[in-house]
Amino acid sequence: MSLATKRAEGAVEELGGKIQRAVGRIIGNKQMEAEGNAHVLEGEAKQEAAKTAERVKGKGEEALGAIKGRVGAAIGNEELHAKGRAEELKGEARQRTNN
Repeated sequence: MSLATKRAEGAVEELGGKIQRAVGRIIGNKQMEAEGNAHVLEGEAKQEAAKTAERVKGKGEEALGAIKGRVGAAIGNEELHAKGRAEELKGEARQRTNN
């Protein structure tokens, strides 16, 4: 299962929990309200876990890209240098997107 799918599942669970919590409040059912709140928190946790995994993946891409870029620059290989820099930027973007 992809991280995007896990993030979407978390969002759906959070939304369902908000609905359940609201219905519980409206009808005065404290147990339903509490269960809804638990689903909200679980959904939020799933989303945050997926975002954290993406940030870690982005940090790895950034580091590997920086190494490739520096090696390419050191040996005069412009293609390797450019590919490394592109990978480094991709990793940075992945981290920013998942803050």
